[in-house]
Amino acid sequence: MSDVTVSSFSALSSMNALWQARYGTRPPGISLPESPVARSLMTHRSVRAFSPTPVPDGVLEAAVAAGQSASTSCNLQAWSVIAVRDPARRERLARIAGDQDFIAQAPLFLAWIADLSRLEHVGQSRGRALPGLDCLDTFLGAVMDTAFAAQNAAATFESYGLGIVYVGAVRNQPEAISAELGLPKRTLAVFGMSVGYPDRKQPTAIRPRLPQQAVLHSEQYDGAAASNPEVLDAYDDRLRAAAAAQGKPARGWSDSVLARLGDISALHGREHLPQVLRRLGFMLGEV
Repeated sequence: MSDVTVSSFSALSSMNALWQARYGTRPPGISLPESPVARSLMTHRSVRAFSPTPVPDGVLEAAVAAGQSASTSCNLQAWSVIAVRDPARRERLARIAGDQDFIAQAPLFLAWIADLSRLEHVGQSRGRALPGLDCLDTFLGAVMDTAFAAQNAAATFESYGLGIVYVGAVRNQPEAISAELGLPKRTLAVFGMSVGYPDRKQPTAIRPRLPQQAVLHSEQYDGAAASNPEVLDAYDDRLRAAAAAQGKPARGWSDSVLARLGDISALHGREHLPQVLRRLGFMLGEV
């Protein structure tokens, strides 16, 4: 089955149809229970071409409220988000983040920030040292909090008919992004998110994912299933076919893994992230 474009999402009237669109097969001997939330999540696709129509009033606030409703480690709420609407600033961010024009094109760009600065201020205002602030686990908790919140917000935007794409390239030059956004010490832009109405002239598609037998384990990790050559080869073939159907270069998942991780230059500067994090105020040490 070829990829399903945004224009045909309305034809996907059931969870089973969405499963087939995502995996290329019917659910394995089961019928998926209907859920409007799951259905909305399963129609997700990345959007990189946007209409200039602005995001309606109240939608950003609703998305952030949904983000703040996500789980948070120890209720630390160690994240912030910066909404960028100014065209000139979006243009500068686009250049810093890998010359990705859609960042300038989308009417709203969100920078999602792992934020330990606010926690540091709590300690300072109470006259208390916070040795746990510099633990690696605290940093990981902030990154996870940021991701949980952002994904809730992404689902909310999509529920309003908007499209989003995550932008990991803000980590290519973290210090340049930090300067552009006026970030204090102990903060990091973990990723960006472009938000807007999809350009209907450039339809997007549900992208195939790894089969569940490669990612869903029972009781203990099943290494043979996770790396089954036949399963991965079949997924490579499906991904190549899906790309070709959209007029894109045919590239399998394994090809992407090798291209991304087989040459350190493919990380575009992110290989230096440990040193950069320390310059940004994250110690990541042991107590």
